[in-house]
Amino acid sequence: MTTTYAALLRGINVGGAKKVPMAELRTLMEGLGLADVRTYLQSGNAVFSSDHGDEESLAAELAQAIEKHFGFTVGVLVRDHAYLKAVREACPFPAADLEAKQLHATYFSGPVDAERFASVDQSAFLPEEFRLGDRVLYLYAPDGLGRSKLAETLSKPRLLKGITATSRNWNTVVKLEEMTGA
Repeated sequence: MTTTYAALLRGINVGGAKKVPMAELRTLMEGLGLADVRTYLQSGNAVFSSDHGDEESLAAELAQAIEKHFGFTVGVLVRDHAYLKAVREACPFPAADLEAKQLHATYFSGPVDAERFASVDQSAFLPEEFRLGDRVLYLYAPDGLGRSKLAETLSKPRLLKGITATSRNWNTVVKLEEMTGA
């Protein structure tokens, strides 16, 4: 059975250090036997179909191929359409009423619980807020991610130890869900 997935690459094409041209990424992914490969934006979003493997094995295979081809390590998360749709539908914030720059989803490589973020005093960051979901953190940042003190705090290595995390604005969350469902 063929499944459509989104690959989320962490930290590429931002800041200049890890450059991955999207055309090269598509070719690399096709070389791995992945079908219907498409990319979205330049920030490490790819959609593809596969009839073998699971999210973790596909992510590991893609991460290994990227390291071999480009010469650096990149965190890769792979998620299927059903998961991406569930993330969109479970958003605890009024996504339809917000600008895309105000709402973000940080996808995690594995489950996280409230205990991991218990040291973060949410009231100190209001009106910014976050909520946890299934391997995702929803962040409401009314002034955008670039100005968010809460986002800065939530990205501290001590809070993310042992997991891969990568964030997308709400436009990208919606677009990837749509692309994997087409």
